[in-house]
Amino acid sequence: MVEVSVRAAVSPVGSFFAFVADTMVATVRKRLDWREFIQQTWFVTSISLGPAILLAIPFVALVTFQFNLILNEIGAIDMSGAATALAMVTQIGPLATTFIIAGASSTAICADLGARNIREELDAMEVMGIDPVHRLVVPRVLATAVNGLLLNAIMIVIGLASGYLFAVIIKGGAAGQYVATMRQLVGVADLIHGEVRAVVFGVVGALIGCFRGMTCKAGPRGVGNAVNETVVYTFLALFPINIILTQVPYSLGIVGSGH
Repeated sequence: MVEVSVRAAVSPVGSFFAFVADTMVATVRKRLDWREFIQQTWFVTSISLGPAILLAIPFVALVTFQFNLILNEIGAIDMSGAATALAMVTQIGPLATTFIIAGASSTAICADLGARNIREELDAMEVMGIDPVHRLVVPRVLATAVNGLLLNAIMIVIGLASGYLFAVIIKGGAAGQYVATMRQLVGVADLIHGEVRAVVFGVVGALIGCFRGMTCKAGPRGVGNAVNETVVYTFLALFPINIILTQVPYSLGIVGSGH
């Protein structure tokens, strides 16, 4: 009984990694369907841009305001630009991007492929000799990767603008000083590192959404359960990945040197 339970728990994990391998092979060896890629890029962007902005206003802006409030209390408001850039580029931007990918992008992809699955469109594609992974999964994974990069950039810009609003507009600090200190603690390497993390988040989130959508049980209830599981699995996957991708480069000295 225990062996059966362990096998039932481990089997989906093995199937997921096999699915990831198939996707990687299809990405490298087969020609990308650019039309589908552009359509999916627009689709993912249209469903995630609004939530990204709505999340950035209460979450990113509030965190930035609180962060600068502490700096003001200890008399270090002159370092607002450097502190805000450090927080947004290295932590808050990628973290907020994780929320959007898990809550909006991955679930929308899962619902789309799940609906196709219960209508037996995937089986029909295989009968016609069309690889569903190449035709449906690869464009969605690449589109979500691009979307993750753009979302992270939007979060960073909103966070920096919020810091500017607090330090310069509200507290009367010097605008030139705010901008000049932004690169004291972070540099181009840190920005590239943050964008790479966002791309990885997009790839992982899309893979989980595609896998659950293509393997959901029949019926609308199966699709609904798959969407709910996608949110949970994406969060469970992205947070450890975020920690690893954050700590390893800093431990190796690749990022974190400012200029």
